[in-house]
Amino acid sequence: MRKKFHPIAKGGLVGAVCLTALQYQAALAQVSEPTLASFEIESQPLAKALMKYSEQSRVVIVAPSDLVKGKTSSAVGGYLEPSMALDQLLKGTGLTLQSGNNGALTLKVDASATQEQETQRPFLMAQLETEPAPASAPATEAVEDERSIQDTVIVTGVRGAPRSVIDSPTPIDVFTADEISQGSPSGVFEAIRYLVPSFNLPTRAGGGTATVIATGGLRGLNPDQTLVLVNGKRRHKTALINSVSSLYNGAAGVDLNMIPSSAIARIEVLRDGAAAQYGSDAIAGVINVILKEDAEGGEATASYGQNFDRGDGESLTASANQGIALGDKGFLNLSYSYMDRDESNRAVPISENINLYPLLGDGSRDPREASIDRMVTQNYGAFPQKSDIFSANMAYDFGGFEGYAFGTYGARTSILNWSFRAPNRDVALPEVYPNGFRPRLTIIEDDYEVAGGFRGETGAGWAWDVSSNYGTDITDWENSNGLNASLGPTSPTFFEVGRLIASEWTNALDITKAHPLSSGGELQTSFGLQHRWENYKVEAGDPASYAAGTYVRPDGQPFAGQLLAPGSQATPGFRPDDEADAERNNLSAYGELGWTPTQKLFLGAALRYEYFDDDSGDTTIFKVNGRYELNDWFAVRSSYNTGFRAPTLAQQSYSSTTSQFRDLDGDGEQELLLLKNLPVNSPAAKALGSSPLTPEKSKNFSVGFTATPFENFTLTVDAYQIDVDDRIAVTTTFSSVDERIRDILVANGLSSDISGQYYTNAIDTRTKGIDVVATYRLATDYGDFHFNAGFNKNEAKITGIVENPPELEALGDYEIFDRSKRAAITDSLPDSKITLGANWDIGKFTANARATRFGSYTVRNASNPAADYDVDPAWISDLEIGYEFTEAFSLFAGANNIFNEYPDQIREPGATNGSNMYDTLAPFGFTGGSWFVRGAYKW
Repeated sequence: MRKKFHPIAKGGLVGAVCLTALQYQAALAQVSEPTLASFEIESQPLAKALMKYSEQSRVVIVAPSDLVKGKTSSAVGGYLEPSMALDQLLKGTGLTLQSGNNGALTLKVDASATQEQETQRPFLMAQLETEPAPASAPATEAVEDERSIQDTVIVTGVRGAPRSVIDSPTPIDVFTADEISQGSPSGVFEAIRYLVPSFNLPTRAGGGTATVIATGGLRGLNPDQTLVLVNGKRRHKTALINSVSSLYNGAAGVDLNMIPSSAIARIEVLRDGAAAQYGSDAIAGVINVILKEDAEGGEATASYGQNFDRGDGESLTASANQGIALGDKGFLNLSYSYMDRDESNRAVPISENINLYPLLGDGSRDPREASIDRMVTQNYGAFPQKSDIFSANMAYDFGGFEGYAFGTYGARTSILNWSFRAPNRDVALPEVYPNGFRPRLTIIEDDYEVAGGFRGETGAGWAWDVSSNYGTDITDWENSNGLNASLGPTSPTFFEVGRLIASEWTNALDITKAHPLSSGGELQTSFGLQHRWENYKVEAGDPASYAAGTYVRPDGQPFAGQLLAPGSQATPGFRPDDEADAERNNLSAYGELGWTPTQKLFLGAALRYEYFDDDSGDTTIFKVNGRYELNDWFAVRSSYNTGFRAPTLAQQSYSSTTSQFRDLDGDGEQELLLLKNLPVNSPAAKALGSSPLTPEKSKNFSVGFTATPFENFTLTVDAYQIDVDDRIAVTTTFSSVDERIRDILVANGLSSDISGQYYTNAIDTRTKGIDVVATYRLATDYGDFHFNAGFNKNEAKITGIVENPPELEALGDYEIFDRSKRAAITDSLPDSKITLGANWDIGKFTANARATRFGSYTVRNASNPAADYDVDPAWISDLEIGYEFTEAFSLFAGANNIFNEYPDQIREPGATNGSNMYDTLAPFGFTGGSWFVRGAYKW
């Protein structure tokens, strides 16, 4: 069996697995030749002593969890061979050491034990990072729930020896493939929404591309302030910046939904600042996706569901995974996921008294008013989307070192059906669309990433990992069923709007070694180098998509004699002066120490230097953390770190124009606005006071405790405070309704119908909160139960706002960052979240119930406090029931939002559009509940 090498590159955030007696051999790394190691293990509960033994010996131990229950170890100290140390540790326990066929060390009862004690039981595996648990064990996820909570082993932001979840110096959550699939979510982000208490994912953060990409943030911060890794390697960002949105405006994060869910073995979420360890973006924390490494077997799943109300929002998902052995020294794991989601709509028909056609010459209504479909809005819900996503993960032991590679490819089509242009609108030319039209934006996306490298260990014990990964996201925008009214009746109805491309190429070298100290304890030394190249491109659309024609409506038609709005309706094309081809290089170097002077104390420190060859410049950041064990079941931990996030090239270069409904006057009426995002270096943005973007800088402090007062129960409590200076956000909307703004924009080459905004280092913020996570497992005669609960309370405030630039100050009554933009940071995310879950397994039957309470929040108007509104807390309940018909086939059925909850209705449906009555920022959406069925077949 191949030997596993130390996954030291950025994260070995590696979780342990629990295996049955028939499965453990496929999951264990081969034990190396005996060498002397320093041991310092006090007499204590045997399960805990075995964890300490594994940390100090770097060998794999397999132990029946119920055999070690209630037993106490002997003390071990000094420099010993691992097998001799283990013999001493087991004295008096009635257990003996056995070496398996694969060289793993296994604990079993001695010859005097009863036959009942020798019955195969669920096994618990302890490991060190130098020999991590491969995910290649068949059906690992199926038995994950049988592990002992206290003994779940992970590496959590420190390199070197692994630690259990409860022994971590920083808070981390680990979620298995089964947990991710519960409820048949449409993507990875949607699964995390209900698993991590401090993770917020609005169903729709706003308009434009915010309806396409799933964007969620940790601890009240933006999506791009959380670093995303795959197998410990930095993942590339999406090209689709979160634009013209209410929440997270300007964020250009990683789209986790471009990773097939069938490829994921586990997801680990580090809830602590880690920029000093992993680099830019890790202000709020790290999400690390670990891909499956199965070398045999496979699984196929299919799911279908739809909304309770109106029977819309039909969703079909399917996936497959296959493991392939590469001889006896490697594996290849292939995965595929498919998703096809139809649109849903919660708008209502408008009144028959509203005219959609122009009045006739005698002032009477057009007779077609009686037959036209008055469901004029058909996009007030989830938009349709279809995707095909593939992945491959492989490794091979060449003898002395291991080669590895993995990659993903995603093809996704997203459709945005814009608002209805009624026949009586100036842009609805009767010669082309006599009954009005709905422009449609289609975004065709190709996303891929390829990573590879080699890792091994020198004769002196230095573990090394050299890697390279390249990723890109290519998005082509098409406008169909459209019209450029300024070109008149000869206008095309199909337009190439343009293309956005984001690319990253990262090369890294990571080295680490554990040094036993003569005074006892151990010092882990790690260091590394990284180079990252980034590129962002904006390519123009076809000329007709942005052209300003000279067509004038003829006499006899409404708006006769007027020039009409230029560009393709809803989404004018990227213009040649919008084009960009920005690139930069980033160099970084880090060093990290992890010191364990005693069994009860861990201290860690990291230092990192980053250099960018653009306006981001350079910076040095650090992190210190520690954990102290007061007794066998209670420990305190704390962390302090500085961090930064360099502005993305998308934030510096992105430019587009989209339609957006805005309450411009604070009277509650939503008006359709053509809104353009202005690049910070564009003439129009500079005329409104823009300046080059600089990095965000952060200070993150956390303190908490962990407790395991009795078996199979854990409690972690962590309080945090995160200060972010020079935070990048979008400015006030500079509306063309104001003649002064219109004159500035027109003087700099824009249409008189277009309003503008740009990104700037707008604010300083302070975010404070607390995370509480508790889990409990209970085995009874009536089945096995797993309970979990989580709580997050989060509060954000603005501690500083940038002064108005002179260009705005001259206008007298403009704020660069108005009250609605401020509220999007401080008030418009739920102030708390409670998650409750229960899993019940009995025989072939399983049931999962989940309840989530999303706290209250407030949405504020840009200028009129009377137009503010509050959204009350809401409980959302989900249920899933499954039955295993055979060892291979299982069937599940359930419902999300089973009580069909909707967010508060904040206003009556709009008179002219029949929509906008719900707050679209609700994290559980505004289309009610849905049901699903899912089948799974394993081989």
